[in-house]
Amino acid sequence: MAEEALAKAGLHFDELNKIRVLEPEVAQQTGELKEECKDFLDKLSDFKKIVGTFIDVVDGVAQEVEKEKMKAIGSRNLLKAISKQREAQQQQLMALIAEKKMQLERLRIQHDALLKEEQGQTEFIEQFILQK
Repeated sequence: MAEEALAKAGLHFDELNKIRVLEPEVAQQTGELKEECKDFLDKLSDFKKIVGTFIDVVDGVAQEVEKEKMKAIGSRNLLKAISKQREAQQQQLMALIAEKKMQLERLRIQHDALLKEEQGQTEFIEQFILQK
């Protein structure tokens, strides 16, 4: 009866027979909630550490990717420069070939002219010898 009167007044006895303002069941639930909150905070702290480590790893990978990207851009630019250089060299060689062909043709014409001249002189010498 005394417990009921105290319960109406909002006072309760716990398992150690101490007077409490909360009902024993609510006090137990509050304790469990406190433990769950502590576990949650521990897990959240662990998660935060894992995420921090993950972010560090991702930042490291991003830096490596950026380095490789710069290397690739440099290599591509070098390749383009070499390609342009080869094109210019090829054009120079083509111009030199054209010049040499023209020189060959000029020398061929000169050779033909000299052969005709030689033939004419040979004929002249033969006629001169035959007339003597």
